[in-house]
Formats: sequence, structure tokens, C-alpha cells
Amino acid sequence: MKYQGERIRNIAVVGHSGEGKTTLCEAMLFNGGAIDRMGKVPDGTTVSDYDELEKAKKMSIYTSCSYLVWKEVKINLLDLPGYYDFEGERSEGLRAAGGALLVIGANGVLPIGAESIVDYCLKLGKPLIIFINGMDKDNANYLGTVQALHAKYAGKIAPIQIPIMEGGKMKGYINVLQEKAYQFTQTGPQEIPVPADLESQVEEMKARLMETAAENDEILLDKYFEEGSLTREETIQGIRMGIASVNTIPVMAGSALQNRGVINLLNEIVTYMPQARERLNTMVTDLASDKMISLRTDEDAPFAAQVFKTVIDPFSGKLSYIKSFRGVLKSGSTVWNANTECEERIGQVYLLRGKKMEPVDELGAGDIGAVNKLGNTNTGDTLCDPSAKVRFTPIHFPKPTLFMAVSSEKKGEEDKVFAGLAKLREEDYTFSVEKNTETAELLLGGQGDAQLEILTKKVKARYGVDVKLTTPKVAYREAIRGTAEAEGKHKKQSGGHGQYGHVKIRFSPCEEDFIFEEEVVGGAVPKNYFPAVEKGLRECMSEGPLAGYPVVGVKAVLYDGSYHDVDSNELSFKMAASIAYKEGLKNAKPVLLEPVHRLKIAVPSDYLGDVMGDVNKRRGRIMGTDADGDTSIITAEVPLAEIMEYTMELRSLTRGSGKFVSEFLGYEEVPFALVDKIIANAKKE
Repeated sequence: MKYQGERIRNIAVVGHSGEGKTTLCEAMLFNGGAIDRMGKVPDGTTVSDYDELEKAKKMSIYTSCSYLVWKEVKINLLDLPGYYDFEGERSEGLRAAGGALLVIGANGVLPIGAESIVDYCLKLGKPLIIFINGMDKDNANYLGTVQALHAKYAGKIAPIQIPIMEGGKMKGYINVLQEKAYQFTQTGPQEIPVPADLESQVEEMKARLMETAAENDEILLDKYFEEGSLTREETIQGIRMGIASVNTIPVMAGSALQNRGVINLLNEIVTYMPQARERLNTMVTDLASDKMISLRTDEDAPFAAQVFKTVIDPFSGKLSYIKSFRGVLKSGSTVWNANTECEERIGQVYLLRGKKMEPVDELGAGDIGAVNKLGNTNTGDTLCDPSAKVRFTPIHFPKPTLFMAVSSEKKGEEDKVFAGLAKLREEDYTFSVEKNTETAELLLGGQGDAQLEILTKKVKARYGVDVKLTTPKVAYREAIRGTAEAEGKHKKQSGGHGQYGHVKIRFSPCEEDFIFEEEVVGGAVPKNYFPAVEKGLRECMSEGPLAGYPVVGVKAVLYDGSYHDVDSNELSFKMAASIAYKEGLKNAKPVLLEPVHRLKIAVPSDYLGDVMGDVNKRRGRIMGTDADGDTSIITAEVPLAEIMEYTMELRSLTRGSGKFVSEFLGYEEVPFALVDKIIANAKKE
């Protein structure tokens, strides 16, 4: 059945890992009749977590799409991974969603990760509902959790129901706006009288909701001041307006595992969350006029959609998840890819329910579906009507912050590893694979150790290659701090023409990587051998006297030498230069240099002192701090050797709320106390 925009809700289910997002999706699908029985995450039987790696890990790794129909409204659910390493999946899912459903535990605190998700939704202007899960557990603390939310987001949090508790567990709820109470039964919620001990709480919350509704609309505010109250319909209208503008965040509660409070949640999603047609803030570039325009979700307008996710299946090929923003996409039609500037032939259009693909004739404006085997289309690309070309803004993906050296367990399979990871890049833009020319290592960069581990397992599962991850080598360099003169003589006689080259060279520090000059007087070394001397020195610069690292910052001056009319040649002078190099650098006070990176670290201000202290422990220099609301931004310069696993350590230090970006700054001298250890390790390798 085809659904119009006003009867579609696109909801991203978000929250920290382990809070029950997938179980809640399962309960919603069950109540909507989309599945016959609720699967369980530990058993690997849920609709959302269908991938073998997700089943093995018992956690969501990828964005999963499914849908149900509730009160003649199609609700598209995007179950997003909650673990930090899969932030790119969150970016993809929230681009397609019209609103978010944040799942948090009833623990009396604002859980790890929840705060960053709320802040992200507020930044994007993404309407949000909060569902406090786990109300079936002993000592579930609903009020404490609501108070923690109020403390952080004062003025925005709007509880719209009151749990009925018994023995520390939720036995039912009161819908404040309806002023009706329900108790949970085996057959679903059953209406009961409002408990007498909660009547005053109902009146108090009802008044608060009226006030919240009035604050979101000038007309309602005037009426509220004049009459002191609003009707139920007016209150709902005001709250809907507040949700749409992200000024109001309604809060509900229940138990996904016990399927309690889920029916009420579905009712409120239909009532409060924005219809697909109401989404008005989608800006695109009109390619004909080269101007930004606002796209309306209109079925009668030319087609425009964005690919928000790509899945590569070794058997069925490439599957592109599509959010249609305008017009209708029909199976068998031809569309224009505004990013690759080529036409794409649409084969079959599908609706998704986990791994199940349901073929349909068309996908309407505001809906979510999928198309397979688009050869020139990738994540973030715009598909549109060739007669009305537009382009959506790209999806933002975080840059890699953790790098590991990647290699094959079996010798000779490195090319397979690289090819497998390159193929996975079509699915995931948050990791990188690059060759470090200085250390000759293949570096795999990502958001954290969990993501890198998953990538290696995917390469093994799909391409049959065992992959090994190790800590990358640091690309140290060597330099000199003093001046030294050295003599190099290469003499070889073995019958016939021999070999003879003799040079005297002065070595000193300089600002550039390498400078070669000559001060030879009286033709002691003929000019035609100068290039050979320089070449011999340059070739030697790849290996220093301390630990064999490349050498930088050396000025070499050829000032004397000798030659033989018959036996001298270019090779002889190259060899002589090499001998002088080894002797000269050894006596020119060689030092070890290490790469230093500039870090910009964003952390909640509460963690500022701890993070600055940690940077100092890492031999870092704090260059400055700035404030951006409740966030502090630290600029620091830190040796690369001290931040190899900083992604994980910063998360641990800030309860997952810290982020950083890093860029190479330059090389600095290694402290004397560390030099011997680095040299010893280099010799071992």
C-alpha cells in the first residue's frame, strides 16, 4: 500500500549501546503486526540485528531499516548503533529521519552517550522523543532520570505521562492529556480509574504541559494569559509545534523487553512526531540556477532523493538505501545522479524490514526504501529527475582518529587485505586505508578499536583473508646539532682499471632537509664528480647513525679530496661520500627527532582539568583553551608516540563525551631519557 507524506513518520531510534534500542524496535514491530513474535538480541533473532557479526557481538553495528503501520500511519524505524565507533552510521540514519527516539535507562542519571545525542539532535534541529526504558527492573528510578534530564535541558523536557509504580516496578501509566490511566495486562493496556494518590500530580503536570504548549505559539500564549488554560487540542497543537522546533522534548517510559508502554509510545509518535510532509528545512542546490532552495515533500513535483547508506552483499551486490524527499521513484525508471553526473537505471524498488526486501512498484515522497545494483552511485549521492536537477549537501562523516598497522596473517596476501578494505570503503566512509611511505606500513584508520576489529572480521568473512592489527611504528628522524669534518677514501685494485675516490666533507646543521655545496680549490676533485658525491650523500640520508632513521637538516660541503686519472669514476666518488657520511654524522652530535601533532580537544568543561593534566603527562604542551558554551576546546602540541591510542583514552577520561582532531605539526628532539629505549627497539626491528 502506498502512503502519502502526511501518513509517514521517519524515526531514528538512538541511544548508547545496551540501552535497549533494538528490543524497543522489536516491540514496536510486534505491536504493529509486522512480526509474529518478538525476537531477542542475545538469541540473534531480532529484525534489526540480522548480520552475523551483530549476532556474534550481541550489539548493533549497522543502521537497519524496518517499518510498521500504526493507526494507518507508516512508521519507518531506523535502528542506529549506539557505540561510539559507529558514529558514521548515526550520521547516515539521522539524515534520512524526520525525528529521533532516544532510548535511555531508568537509572536516575543522564546515561553515557545520551547527552551527546540530545546535543546533536538540537544542533541539527531534529525533533526528539525520550523513552525511559527498563521500568520493569528493580528500583527503576523514573523521577530521578527525569530530574537529571531537567537539570541538563531545563525548559525543554516535557514528561507527558506518569508511571504507575508498584513494588518499584511500572505497572501502568497515566496519559496526562487524556486524563486516563491504564494498567498493563497480558492482552495490552487496560483502562483503570486514575489512582487517587496521583490526581494532584496529574493536575500539576497538565498545567505544566499547558504552559509548555503556550510558549511555542504566540496565539496560544495570548489565550493562556487571558484565560489561564488551554483546551486539550490546543495543548497538543502547542506541544507538536515545540517538538517540531526542538523547543520541547517529550518524555515517556516503559519496558521494551516486557512490551510495556510501547503501545502508548506508538500512539504518541503518530500524534506528536512530524509528518514526512511537514519537513520544510531540507535545503538543496538547484543546479540550473546554482542557488540554494528549500525542498518541499510534494508527490506531484519532480523526483529528488538522497542515498544515505550503501550495503555491499557478496551475493546480491550493491544495495542503496534511499530517502525520497520529493516526487515518486518508480521501478524501471531512469534518474540523474547529480554527484557523478550520469544517468542511473532503476531496476526494482524495495521496502526494507531488516534483511527482508519487499518489492514495490514505487516509492513516494517522504518514504524510505532501497534500490540495488546502481553502478555509479554512492552514499550521499543525489538521485533526481533529469529535468529538475538538484543536489543535496553531503553527509558529514567523522575523520579517523585511531590508526593501526594492518597486515595479513599469511605472507603474500597483503594485496588481498588492501583490496578487501578498499571494497568495504564503499559502505563506510569513516575509515581510511593508506600506505605510510616512511615506515612502509599499511595503516587502517577509524573511530576506535571496536570498528577496526569489525573491519578485520568483515574482510575475513567476505574475502577469506586473516588480518592482523598491530601498533604502528613511529616515523622518527635523525638530525645533527654540531659540525664535523670527515674524510672518505674508496680504493680498490684488482687488475686492470681499479677504483679510486677521495673526499673531505664538512657536515653542519641547516634548516632545510639537505643542502650540498662545494668549496674545492685547484681541481682536487674534478667538477664532473661533484654530482656523484652529492648523489652518494643523498642516498645515505635515508639511514642515520643512531637508529637507522632518515636524516634531515644536514648541510654537506665538499672542500677537498683527490682523484686518479685512470681509476677514478662516479661510483668510486659515491662510495667515498658514503664513507665520509658515516664518519662525519657520527661525530656531529646526532640527535633523534619525533613527530609532533597539534591536537584540538573538545570536552565538557567539567573534564577540562583532568584532560589538561593528562595532556601534560603525555609530554604535551597546552597552547590555549577556549570556551564554547559548556564545551572547552583545548589546543595542544603532543608527540605522536604519546597519542597512538588517545581516542580510547580520551573516551575513558570523559565518559565518552570528548572528541579531538589531530594534524601533523613538525619534528622535535626526543628527550635524552627516551633515546636509548627507542634506539634499542629500532635495532630489534
